[in-house]
Amino acid sequence: MRRIFDIILSGIALLLLLPFLLPLIFILRVTGEGEVFFSQERMGKGGSLFSLYKFATMLKDSPNIGSGTLTVQNDSRILPLGHFLRKTKVNELPQLLNVFKGDMSIVGPRPQSLRNFSAYSEDIQKKIILVSPGLTGLGSIFFSNEEAMLTSAISHDEFYDSIIMPYKGQLEAWYVDHGNIMIDLKIIYATAIKIIFPTLRLNLYKLFYGIPNPPKALQGFWRS
Repeated sequence: MRRIFDIILSGIALLLLLPFLLPLIFILRVTGEGEVFFSQERMGKGGSLFSLYKFATMLKDSPNIGSGTLTVQNDSRILPLGHFLRKTKVNELPQLLNVFKGDMSIVGPRPQSLRNFSAYSEDIQKKIILVSPGLTGLGSIFFSNEEAMLTSAISHDEFYDSIIMPYKGQLEAWYVDHGNIMIDLKIIYATAIKIIFPTLRLNLYKLFYGIPNPPKALQGFWRS
């Protein structure tokens, strides 16, 4: 049933968004560095790798510049149009193709690159790959302002690996254990609110009752 739901929803979304996506593709082609799509290997269900699609928002050589694979707030490597695409999450829309193909689901743990996936503990890794990764999920909602979190840290890599990823892993593992249609609908609702009203602070700990509490270093970012 989940797979049928993913095919129908992603197919309808792609058809409805086509009049918007085609002009955007043209604009990306004639601006910036001329790149339309960005593709990167991500960890999928069962530990298999797949190519995740996004609209190109950063310089092609970004991994070798500045903060490497991590993106901070007002990152100088982000292209002019890229700021809008990232803020509105429009850059994530090509992943509807991943959902339609079966690489991903609408809701699930966010797929990570090998570098980021390795920051999860071994137990978390084993649990997360039991389900298909999602276009959105608890990790996406709670860390929608991840770039700002990293900007406030003295050491980006250390803060990401020792604070952000362990807690993000706990959230994704909680979803694997407790996920159901009601949780999925709540995640879709919270995702929409975050996109439409980015400054609105949802009480996520009330919406998702029973999720793990955050470490002290992150408690100030959410209303508990």
